[in-house]
Amino acid sequence: MSSIVCHPIIKNGIATDARIKKQRPPPLVVARPRDLIQEACERLVLSDQQLRRIMVLMEKSMEQGLSGKKAAVKMLPTYVDAVPNGTEKGDFLALDLGGTNFRVLHIKLEGKETKMTGKIFRVPESIMRGTGEALFDHIADCMAKFMEENNLKDATKLPLGFTFSFPCEQDGLTRGKLVTWTKGFKASGVEGSDVVTLLRDACHRRKDIDIDVVALLNDTVGTLMACAFQENTCQIGVIVGTGTNACYMERLDRIPKLAGYVDEHNVTPEEMIINTEWGAFGDDGALSFLRTKWDDAVDRESINPGQHLYEKMISGMYMGECARVVLEDLAKQGLLFGGHSDAISTPHCFPTKTFQKTYQILEDIGVEMITANDCANVAYVCSLISTRAAHLTAAGIAMLLNRINKKHVTVGVDGSVYRFHPTYPTLLDAKIAELIVGDIEYKLMLSEDGSGRGAALVAAVATRLKEEKLAAAATASER
Repeated sequence: MSSIVCHPIIKNGIATDARIKKQRPPPLVVARPRDLIQEACERLVLSDQQLRRIMVLMEKSMEQGLSGKKAAVKMLPTYVDAVPNGTEKGDFLALDLGGTNFRVLHIKLEGKETKMTGKIFRVPESIMRGTGEALFDHIADCMAKFMEENNLKDATKLPLGFTFSFPCEQDGLTRGKLVTWTKGFKASGVEGSDVVTLLRDACHRRKDIDIDVVALLNDTVGTLMACAFQENTCQIGVIVGTGTNACYMERLDRIPKLAGYVDEHNVTPEEMIINTEWGAFGDDGALSFLRTKWDDAVDRESINPGQHLYEKMISGMYMGECARVVLEDLAKQGLLFGGHSDAISTPHCFPTKTFQKTYQILEDIGVEMITANDCANVAYVCSLISTRAAHLTAAGIAMLLNRINKKHVTVGVDGSVYRFHPTYPTLLDAKIAELIVGDIEYKLMLSEDGSGRGAALVAAVATRLKEEKLAAAATASER
């Protein structure tokens, strides 16, 4: 879902339209309540000094994660050590499992050209909560149907990239154990097991489809790879939607917990994409200096109190509720809605979405006697929440750009907040530019179908690298 932008109506000749500005939006209605609201909401406005402190603290947490120490930011190795270089070609499959629907895709690569066909399948609730064997048998059955419909069953064994968007602990490109189910899944016998092995076993039980799972990845890595296919300078992938996460290309000599690592071809890569899991930044108290009583209230009522605190200040799942909690507090102080807070007191009644008419939305949730000032002040609060979210995200991206420290870097971005918020991309871009150091040149690029196309591209790169390494080994043995 997208982020919060309120556009109040014009009433009694007074324009109450609120535009998000670079820092705190200017007051729209000069009135005593607005002055008090500005004062009450002052902690929602972050200074560059605070943002730079966040950058320092986040990088410190990242380095702890890279060292293998206990850290809020886990820094999970993905074992993806290269991006597309334009020479990848051939037919590849992608399997995208991240919710109650999953997709099977066939992608044909030829240079910078791609042809893609795909189909969406449902996972019935009975299978989501049944056995792991039944779940993967269902997936294999759907894959077989797709391959038959697209005349792929008799094709040479096709390389497959598997996007598995659940918490997973990988110890290789094709090995990953599910840590815990989320999103309503409860299939037994999967937690603690290698999901690639479960998929392969399900395909072998059928005996009518032949696939080669060459890569396991999450949607953030797919976001980076999908952009890198278009722009080889892409080194960072970011998702800002219902949740938030980022990955980036890190030098292997800066990953102490992978000291001595060699791949299956006995090669030590120079770089590897690291899945930061940055949504959990601050779970160790690092964000306490700027969290507000409203953030605490949102966290307390969430399904995972004390966890993913950075995400709860940024992502679409929480922004609407954060705005609601602020508005309820202001109403109780007598600064909004004539002091009547009952209608705005119902949790999650104020959804994270793009409001075209503040008056209508407030009326729909039961607020009575709405004034033009109320509409303007609600818009003001929403813009503060949105601007803060964009600036917090900018701090994370700017820190990664400074850490990578390459002259030209493309940042692949996806997620509903980034896609649909009319001013979020501009706010994000402007603040990144203010926070980076040196002569780094960067650009933000909207990623196209990271979880699908990106998975196939990871499979394509893995296949290319395997062929190159085998050829190099053969040449070396001839000498």
